[in-house]
Formats: sequence, C-alpha cells, structure tokens
Amino acid sequence: MELWIPITIAAAFLQNLRSVAQKHLKGVMGTTGATFVRFGFGLPFAVLFVLALHVFANFAFAQPNGRFLVWVLVGGTTQIAANFLLIHLFSFRNFAVGTAYSRTEPVQAAVFGLIFLGELAGPGALAAIAITVVGVMLISVAHTTMSWRNLFASLVSRNALIGLASGTLFGIAAVSYRAASLSLGGPNFLMQAATTLMFTIGFQTVLMASWMLWRDRDELVRIGRAWKPSLFAGFVGATASLGWFTAMTLQQAAVVKALAQVEMIFTFASSVYFFGERINRTEVAGCVLIVAGIMALMLIG
Repeated sequence: MELWIPITIAAAFLQNLRSVAQKHLKGVMGTTGATFVRFGFGLPFAVLFVLALHVFANFAFAQPNGRFLVWVLVGGTTQIAANFLLIHLFSFRNFAVGTAYSRTEPVQAAVFGLIFLGELAGPGALAAIAITVVGVMLISVAHTTMSWRNLFASLVSRNALIGLASGTLFGIAAVSYRAASLSLGGPNFLMQAATTLMFTIGFQTVLMASWMLWRDRDELVRIGRAWKPSLFAGFVGATASLGWFTAMTLQQAAVVKALAQVEMIFTFASSVYFFGERINRTEVAGCVLIVAGIMALMLIG
C-alpha cells in the first residue's frame, strides 16, 4: 500500500472531527467565526509541525519562492470561500447531506489538475472517481422521491448550486496546494507539506481576522468565549490539513480527494451518534458506491 493512502484516510477522519466541532460552533457564533477557527486556532499547531520536523527530524527548512506564494494565495483564498459556503449549507439541510453537494470536488480537481498542472488521471482512477461521485449524488437526493425529474431538480436547487460552487473552489484549492508544495522542490515531502500548511494558514488567519476587525468585531468576542472547542477544531483541522498536503505532495489532488470521500462514512456515523439523525436505504446505497470507488482507488494505488 502506498503511503498516501493511509495518510488520506487518517486526514479524512480528522477532518470529520473538525466538521463536527464546526457544526457545534455554528450554534454559538456566525458562519464567519466557525470558518475562522480552523485557521486562527490551527496556526500555532502548523508552526509547531514545521519546528518539530526541523528540530527532531533534522529536516532543513524549505525555501519559499514567488511561484509558491502565488499558489498559496490562490489556494488559501478559494479554500476560505469553499468552507464558508459549506458551513452555510448546514443551515439548510442535515449534517450528512449538507456536505454531499460539495463532493464533486474530485472530478473538478481532476479538471483543474489537467488545466493548471497538465496532470491527467488514468482511466482506472477516473472510473473510481466517477463511482464515488455517483454515490454522493445518490445521497444528495436520498430524502426525495427517486425520479429523473427530482434528480434534475435537486441538481439545480439553491442548495445544490451552493454545494457545487463549494466543490469547485475546493477543487481549485486542492490543486493549488499540490502546486505550491511541489514548487518548493525540497527538502522532502513532509517539510514541503508542513511549510505549505504554515504559510497557507498564516495567510488565511490574517485575511479573516482583518475582515472581522473591519466588519464584525462582535464575532471575535464570540470566538473568544468559545476558545476551548475552537482550539480543538484548530488542532484537528491543522493535523488533517497536514495529512492532505502530504498526500497531495505524493499523489494527484483528484485521486487523493476521491479517496477522501471515505469521510462521508465518518460523517454518517457522526450524524447518527452525535446528532441523532437517521439515514435511509438510498443513503446506504450511496455509501456502498463510495466505498466501492475507494476500494478501486486503493487497488489502483
């Protein structure tokens, strides 16, 4: 088994924990604050990751360059917007389904990877990606009467359009982070990933903190009151992101994000055990397809 596979699965699990924390925080602060905590409270941990690799593993610091900084700015900005839209979706539908529409991200990452980096996934990987996306779309219509008309209506609904936009932005961000990490050229994939994470979270923290200081200072007060769960969200979010960046340094972003659909399984578990939500047979079928696609990716990888 290639190293990027267990790293991706671990990152997906941690990201689900972060999403659970953000859903909780959405009840005590606004969308902006719930989006910010993963960056602002994750930054200290991102710095610690880089220092730990330098001090304990004796890895040299990576040397940022202009190309790296451009990709960090693109990825950091699009990820903020994608997360804002995703958290906004929590207001409309339940926790599990609220994330489903953004799961076209692997397909969109494949397109952007081809456009930006000239990377083309193989036929087997593309088929596996398609299987996982079909599974996600089944989940998206699980609470409606199954028909082609309802499927189309679901795809063009407000929730779907917000989710698809979120998936587009996530796809651009994923490819941007791979490009940023690869542009460092060394010293090794771990330090490249950690350095990309540190610069990205640093930029995102400054950007969002500046916005709240300008437009919504009360949100900063609400964040301060909820610092304990925010710290947890920041830790698991930064650790998950380190996993993503490491995996995407080793493998194409689209393939990594397709395997990351395993998070939907973790999401359903969270929905049932933490939020008391129910899942039906269509959602189960969607999960089965997601797992089938993931197994195909693991066999290919």
